[in-house]
Amino acid sequence: MGIFLVFFLFSVWSVVFPLGKYALLYSSPIFITGARMTFAGLLLLAYLYFRKKLPPLSKKQLFSLFLLALFSIYITNILEFWGLAHLSAAKTCFLYSLTPFVAALLSYIHFKEKMTPGKWMGMLIGSLGFIPVLLDKSGTESLFDTIFFFSLPELAVFGAVFFSTYGWILLRLVVKDNQISPPVANGISMFIGGTLALFTSFFTDSWNPLPFDSSATFPLVGTLLVITLISNILCYNLYGYLLKKYTATFLSFFGLLSPLFASFHSWILIGEPPSLPILLSSPIVILGLFLIHREELRQGYISSNTLTKSTS
Repeated sequence: MGIFLVFFLFSVWSVVFPLGKYALLYSSPIFITGARMTFAGLLLLAYLYFRKKLPPLSKKQLFSLFLLALFSIYITNILEFWGLAHLSAAKTCFLYSLTPFVAALLSYIHFKEKMTPGKWMGMLIGSLGFIPVLLDKSGTESLFDTIFFFSLPELAVFGAVFFSTYGWILLRLVVKDNQISPPVANGISMFIGGTLALFTSFFTDSWNPLPFDSSATFPLVGTLLVITLISNILCYNLYGYLLKKYTATFLSFFGLLSPLFASFHSWILIGEPPSLPILLSSPIVILGLFLIHREELRQGYISSNTLTKSTS
């Protein structure tokens, strides 16, 4: 059952990229982040309050949740949606395949997970797999200057990947060390991060009276509602639940299927044709992460007993 939930998580989560691309037709990345996250946070907190599962929190716990909100919600989503506005949905999702490699490095720093020669080899092979996709510039991305061969939208998504991964590491620390349940951690961090984004949007977007055309209210609100229910309510909490059974690197291994799902969803929902560089690069990246995953199994960070129990 556990492995099925992992596949289900990433197949559903990948729908958010084409839906986000569609929402950006009507509003800014900052407002979309603020509206979506604030609504999701309030929804989760209201549920927890009425179920009497909202415990009192210490100052230390609140500070940890503020950092989680700042990195995982506020910075991550603003960078991601700005990059998404200029990249294809499938390419944005593919660049998120960097997550396991960043997770391996951050796990080394936070959890003292040893970086072996096998892991370094996996990271090198995986990195080579990104080159064909990074060389493929299309759409409004081609209008930006490049730093080496990285465009600004690509760098924005790279930043989102880093802060998102660091946010998941923080969530793991908050859940395990501070004894806060994933729904509580997600609800509070989403509300704080969303509020910060709305505050930023008030000063950076044109509110006249709202930062989007009133004729676009129905498609924008409807799309944000679907994104919120899928990503913030279902996937965020399912990911937090799965972090209790698997390492971030292990989950990210299966997350490499997301670009393939995103390519299919983007083709069906918004008419973006499948990307040949992504299809060619995905097996190389998967091979790199397989080497990292194999090393984690050998080192005992993922035990075969745990995998057997979680799949029954």
